[in-house]
Amino acid sequence: MKIDLHCHTKASDGTLTPELLVGRALNQQVDLLAITDHDTTAGLAPARAAAEGSSLTLINGVEISTRWESFEIHVVGLDFDPDHPGLQALLAQQAQRRTERAEAIAAKLSKRRIEGTLEEAMALAGNGCIGRSHFARVLLQRGIVSASQQAFDRYLGRGQSAYVPNQWCSIAEAVAAIQAAGGLAVLAHPGKYQLSNKWLRRLLAEFVEAGGEAMEAIHCQQNPQQRQFLLALAKEYRLLISAGSDFHFPGRWVELGRGLHRPEEPAGVWHQRGWV
Repeated sequence: MKIDLHCHTKASDGTLTPELLVGRALNQQVDLLAITDHDTTAGLAPARAAAEGSSLTLINGVEISTRWESFEIHVVGLDFDPDHPGLQALLAQQAQRRTERAEAIAAKLSKRRIEGTLEEAMALAGNGCIGRSHFARVLLQRGIVSASQQAFDRYLGRGQSAYVPNQWCSIAEAVAAIQAAGGLAVLAHPGKYQLSNKWLRRLLAEFVEAGGEAMEAIHCQQNPQQRQFLLALAKEYRLLISAGSDFHFPGRWVELGRGLHRPEEPAGVWHQRGWV
């Protein structure tokens, strides 16, 4: 059984519509998929409609941005009621914070004589949640940078001239909202935060203290040593494991369902919820 429990659509910072993402998942022979857009569930209904009658099983998902110490940490919610009022209230607050941050980023870029980026970034976001990746695409399209990562390195990343600190909710708030809606709270891609082992363990301890139940330990871009390290941490902190590509757009290195081999242990979220 092929699964992928972390991917994105145009409802946040992905490039495919929910319908096209479902089609791609079917082409890749994915059996179980969770769409986890940033701070929004807007892509779930159209994806479910597109998957109706197919071999693909969809799990409701979301990826909530949180603030921990000075870091942006993401918490994935899986298998929840997307209409739960408490969850939607939190996501509405997150959307407002995203808008305010986007306005501040555009103002900082204007000071660098890069004008009019807010309107273009909002156009790229469409009805989805706006984020720094949309500004990166604006800078790339204008030829100001030659790659999206360069936009972060020169303008949008921490310590750069157009960086705006996030004001997201806390990990505890995200976990509580997910669980109130009947979902599982999963620490997203713990290997991507560039934390020392000491700080990563501190993050895991506080995530568990907040009620978190699982962590993503399986990713398609890991080497065997990285995967084994995360699996050992999951076992140490008694967390379930999850697996996801974090797919945003068609590319050479990341594909839906690719390389997400599930180990026998620790136990996975798929066992806990009876998905497989």
